[in-house]
Amino acid sequence: MVNSGKKATSAAVTLVPQRADEVRRALEEAGCRYTLQRGAVFAFLEGVKCHPTAEDVFSAVRRGLPNISLATVYKALEALVSAGLASKLTNGDGSARYDCRGDSHYHLRDVATGEIHDLATPFDPELLQKLDPQLQERLARDGFEVTGYRLEVLGRFRG
Repeated sequence: MVNSGKKATSAAVTLVPQRADEVRRALEEAGCRYTLQRGAVFAFLEGVKCHPTAEDVFSAVRRGLPNISLATVYKALEALVSAGLASKLTNGDGSARYDCRGDSHYHLRDVATGEIHDLATPFDPELLQKLDPQLQERLARDGFEVTGYRLEVLGRFRG
């Protein structure tokens, strides 16, 4: 499970009907079907504060859906990402963790374990401008349009 000492607990594996309708609509708009398994994966992601791996999600969701496979969890996560319901946070080693928080925010990443937590500081949509007032203009001249940014603070969690 998650290396923080706080296990990714099994959230309810079903969504309340109104939330399930929102998830269904977002999946369908992305060209994906809504399934019980995808709903359960989303419900788990929505109910945890950590950023679990696919294996963490599998371990938790299978408590409520014992016949779910790891491959189904991976497919569910990819469908949720394509529908904009979750984000895939990749690391240079190819590993990934998942986050279904929809607002822009920053992260802390433990470089030893890969564990990721939200950084409790307000997101600044003007940060790139503050770092380098000409950055976006130079990038645009080079043919690159900035559509957003992500920030991870790297380090080690103690304890």
